[in-house]
Amino acid sequence: MSQEPTLAQFNVVPDQRWSIDTRNSTVNPTTNLTPRQLDIATRIRDYRIAHGYSPTLQELADSLGVSKVTVFEHVGALVKKGVLVRDANKARSLAIAEDAPLPDEQATTRFPLVGRIAAGYPIEKCEQNETLDLEAVFGPRVGAADTTFALQVEGASMQDEGILDGDYVIVRQASTARDGQRVVALLPDGETTLKTLFREKDGRIRLQPANPNFEPIIVDDVQVQGIVVGVMRRYDG
Repeated sequence: MSQEPTLAQFNVVPDQRWSIDTRNSTVNPTTNLTPRQLDIATRIRDYRIAHGYSPTLQELADSLGVSKVTVFEHVGALVKKGVLVRDANKARSLAIAEDAPLPDEQATTRFPLVGRIAAGYPIEKCEQNETLDLEAVFGPRVGAADTTFALQVEGASMQDEGILDGDYVIVRQASTARDGQRVVALLPDGETTLKTLFREKDGRIRLQPANPNFEPIIVDDVQVQGIVVGVMRRYDG
């Protein structure tokens, strides 16, 4: 049996993250960060997406190659600037403040929309100033404060649904999902995988691959980290 593939948890392309800031604040505290502070905030955000909880100060220090004291000082500065929030009485509670979207969450990616195509030829020409706004397509619904992020897929277990090795899936962060939705799921052993979620009659969860070479994953419980809302692929040549 083929080895179960997992998502590349931190292989997220900054230019391929989108979210819509629906808050009324005109000042974003992340605009006044040092490069190191921005790096730490981004690592905390990405770690929470991948694991469902924040890293410890020691884990941050190890990943950065600096001392724990240095990380402690930077985290304290980020809390004072309103970028990070934490619960002093709870471990692994560091999180990005709701009104502090990081710079890579504010990027808008647009392409000219020149027409609609059927069997190889444009059948309807669009207005000259029309664009395809990827933020509008893949980002949160208007009025919602969802976080949308990208992950690069590793493995072929979802290939029959058109999700191939090396593709980028656009994921809306969520903790619950309906049957039949494609989800990013954190398994009890700590692995993260992309599968279609189904609830069995006995109460267990089935994570169904879309490739006959892979067996479904049956677990008693699973932590949903997000729902796939789109797939992107680049063709070179």
